Amino acid sequence: SNLAATTDIALSICPPEFAVDTARSFVDAGFKGLYVDANAVSPATAREIGDLVTAAGCRFVDGGIVGGPPRGHARTRLYLSGERTGDGPGPVEVANLFRNTALEAVVIDGGPGAASAVKVAYAAWTKGTSALLLNIRALARVEGVEEALLEEWSGSQPDLPTRSERAAAGAAPKAWRWVGEMEEIAEAFAAAGLPDGFHRGAARFYERLAGFKDEERVTLDDVLAVLSEGRQHDS
Repeated sequence: SNLAATTDIALSICPPEFAVDTARSFVDAGFKGLYVDANAVSPATAREIGDLVTAAGCRFVDGGIVGGPPRGHARTRLYLSGERTGDGPGPVEVANLFRNTALEAVVIDGGPGAASAVKVAYAAWTKGTSALLLNIRALARVEGVEEALLEEWSGSQPDLPTRSERAAAGAAPKAWRWVGEMEEIAEAFAAAGLPDGFHRGAARFYERLAGFKDEERVTLDDVLAVLSEGRQHDS
């Protein structure tokens, strides 16, 4: 309540399954400023949050973060969208807050939901293909054809063995928070009248790896052992 009473702009970044409740907690605490939701949620969830906070007298900007934590020459983008009419700050003003920082703010056309749609489309590929690639490696191991598959890849898809190792190390420690994100992505596809089963399957995939939460060193063998045994990893 103290935070809601003393801040003009609230930036929400949390696991997607808590995004709506976080917005509601600000509304319940009497927040009347600009609420920026930068969570990995579907466009529909972003619009739900926007309706919730604007009904309480707040302004709303939809956000979507693409890229990992800023480091070196890596680019991290914060896509922003929302209404640009009326009194008070909007997406352009939020973008200006990040001038000369490691975060590149990009204002795009469209109302609430547009920025989240960019994030959904991007993560559907990056995180979705990590799940697919590791699941393929697990299938090959269970069927006893992993070496044959790797031999084929070495000639036709030479980047996939290394990519699968990187996927295991990078995805497993974060799998616990990617479950909800995959569900949100699936909801976005369903709302667009598109097949949503792949990313619901990816959510189940990441559920199995949730026990690797925050582990510093996870190998491909660690991940494949959990997947091929058909059980959830307990940290």
